[in-house]
Amino acid sequence: MIRHIIAAIATLLALWAMVFMYQLDQKAERYRLIRDIIEKTKMEVKVEQTTPSVEEPIQAPPVDAAAERKKEDEEIAKKLKALKERAGNVMAFKVSPLYKQKCSSCHGVNGEGAIGPKLIGKNSDEVYQALSDFKSGKRQNYVMYGLLSKMSDEQLKSLAEEIGSFKDKLEAVQ
Repeated sequence: MIRHIIAAIATLLALWAMVFMYQLDQKAERYRLIRDIIEKTKMEVKVEQTTPSVEEPIQAPPVDAAAERKKEDEEIAKKLKALKERAGNVMAFKVSPLYKQKCSSCHGVNGEGAIGPKLIGKNSDEVYQALSDFKSGKRQNYVMYGLLSKMSDEQLKSLAEEIGSFKDKLEAVQ
């Protein structure tokens, strides 16, 4: 009799382990998809450097080479910033920097959904409750927890109100 109980417990533990491993595989696949999307959206900036040819005489560097280099670096930084802002605003309506930073990579630039679920059409109370649940750990999602854990309640409310207004903003644009 005891052997049967032990065998049943072992079988249940084996089944539980299989289900647990399946769930872990699903989470790992989600993280792989997130990593792939991040890799695809990385921006590369090529800086061309010219080298003097053998035929050209080598000229002495200008007296103010450091100032010129600094000016070039500032110009490149300015262009990168403009490019990033433009890339983040290729959307139907403008969103806040907080949404761009925390949400757009998974939920899309207009909340239309990518890896994460679609946010357009959700009201602000519903979104705030979901954000609070993710932050507290009531709803488990490691990515959401990592993004929200250091955010204040004011930031969560602001984000929820913004997401809640997406449907109206989209209708106003169309």
